[in-house]
Amino acid sequence: MVQALAVASGVGSAGASGAASGADPAADAAAAAGASANAAAALTTSTVALAGNAFVTSAPSGAAEVINDNGLANWSNAATVTSAYFRMASAGAVTLGLDARLAGSSNSTIRVTVNGTPFTLALAGTSAKTYAIGTVNVAAPGYVKVDLQGISKDGGYFGDVSALKVTTASAVNYANDAANYYWSRRGPSVHMGYTTPANTEYFYNEVTVPTGQDPIGSYFMANGFSGGYFGIQVKSATERWILFSVWDADSGAKTTLVSKGAGVVDNSFGGEGTGGQAYLVYNWVAGNTYRFITRARPDGAGSTLYSAWFYAPEAGAWRYMATWKRPATTSYLTGNHSFLENFIDTNGYTGRRVLFGNQWARNVSGAWSEVTAGRLTGDATVTNAQRMDYAGGLDNGRFYLRNGGFFADYVPVNQNFTRPSTGQQPTVDVNSLPQ
Repeated sequence: MVQALAVASGVGSAGASGAASGADPAADAAAAAGASANAAAALTTSTVALAGNAFVTSAPSGAAEVINDNGLANWSNAATVTSAYFRMASAGAVTLGLDARLAGSSNSTIRVTVNGTPFTLALAGTSAKTYAIGTVNVAAPGYVKVDLQGISKDGGYFGDVSALKVTTASAVNYANDAANYYWSRRGPSVHMGYTTPANTEYFYNEVTVPTGQDPIGSYFMANGFSGGYFGIQVKSATERWILFSVWDADSGAKTTLVSKGAGVVDNSFGGEGTGGQAYLVYNWVAGNTYRFITRARPDGAGSTLYSAWFYAPEAGAWRYMATWKRPATTSYLTGNHSFLENFIDTNGYTGRRVLFGNQWARNVSGAWSEVTAGRLTGDATVTNAQRMDYAGGLDNGRFYLRNGGFFADYVPVNQNFTRPSTGQQPTVDVNSLPQ
């Protein structure tokens, strides 16, 4: 199911030529020269901009290093580690260089570590140049990690670094769309779309985030639908949310709050569209399984009411989030789906994973039906091949999604999956859910 994808920015294709052995030494020499030329032509050099492919992955408190539109800047702390990533489609040798210039120093010494192999570089002079790093052999297809760390300097800064030069016969993949570096650094978002019956009023889903798969910036969206979404987020090291949002109407008419549960905060949101947002600060726990229910019902006056509940095993009860009124909309639940995303671009090197199980839909007549069909899709970062660290499918009877972390074995999107039926209809009386 996992396969390599032949897409790359800066792609090299390998060629081969054999020198024929014969009685004519001149012909043999010419053939050998031709073989050498063809072998050399198979190598391609790519410029991997740090602006879209690097992160400050380790830094002490108060460190000034940043990745900006020009690459690594403010590099002054020897304890800071900056990591850049690119993907090789095949095993083989890769030769690296560093596009850098000194700023605030006349000389500096840095360490460049490529997949665990260290090299020491001396930078000198203030003009931009390419410094040769060295060659390593990459044992298998996947991402190559290049760490930068300062050793010594005679001024304030170790240098400014704009890019890696990557020379190899392998196809190479990396973010090369400068207008969308923010999105490529956030990382790929992946979705699991569910096939649900017509006139679905309620949708039920169970969500488990495995222990250790919940870095800051993660959104594990459980119950998405045409017009909104509902799931759990990691906002910071000390704060987690249950979040239920409904978009404004396509006409621009504003979604308004009808009611909300105890402790729920409501406001409007903007940025990636506009709408109404309800969230509850709740310290959900990785490893536990949470249950989610969404409901949609037309109000008979040209609007639709969207409601949401979640079940926390720590509390042993269903909790009411909110009901939003979306104008100029007459619909039951459609477009039911889950997704996984990272919403903090500086944390885009971190990986996360989530499991979705036992999906059910309840129609307007009150009949529950099990939902076992899912379709894996991705966002523009996926479809434009800016990142290839994404996956989804089936895991022990549940759907799963994975992204970030620059792992090797990605799963191509636009695939259908069918999970085994559980027959475990939700043990909830929707008419008794809190309001």
